[in-house]
Amino acid sequence: MISVAVVDDQEMVRMGFSLILDAEADIRVIGQAADGVDAIDLVKREQPDVVLLDIRMPRLDGLAALPRLTPYSQVIMVTTFDDDDYVDAALAGGASGFLLKDAGADLLLAGVRAAANGDALISPSLTLDLLKRRTAASRPETAHVNRLSERETEIAKLVAVGRTNQEICAELFISLGTVKTHLGSIQTRLDARNRVEIAARMWESGVMNSNG
Repeated sequence: MISVAVVDDQEMVRMGFSLILDAEADIRVIGQAADGVDAIDLVKREQPDVVLLDIRMPRLDGLAALPRLTPYSQVIMVTTFDDDDYVDAALAGGASGFLLKDAGADLLLAGVRAAANGDALISPSLTLDLLKRRTAASRPETAHVNRLSERETEIAKLVAVGRTNQEICAELFISLGTVKTHLGSIQTRLDARNRVEIAARMWESGVMNSNG
């Protein structure tokens, strides 16, 4: 059973997400919060597997609350198209993924299940667009990427374009355990806390633009 907390200042959004999630046999919404202050109390108390966190909220917004939530849960930022300027702060705070409020039920469920499995959702076009914009605004930094072995580089590139662990297994003909072992090494070598940061490091390095 995957436990989820829904944090958004709009009651209709919280109710809508909760109805979709609670309809699934393997997901349970353990609480809702309308701002970052209440979210911190809720997450510390219940320690859900996944938190859906809005960015713009009263009292304490999602970006300010984020670093205080990530020690307890995987956090998916719930955003809109005009939120791209916040991606750097969200990545720095340890967000595991990004989801559009109007992404639809299928993507919401996929994102929650992926985050709970440590396979955080980074495949939607929004997240890749944010990472590419982040790349365009930065100078290429290849030092960390150069530490990767050839196989690690292959896997990191697939993560950077949104492949799940299972998809990486199928594409490279390796086991799930091997993928997870490599991902642990990649995170260490890239100084990345999660898949989104792996993707960010790869895009920032310029290798995704040079040879895909």
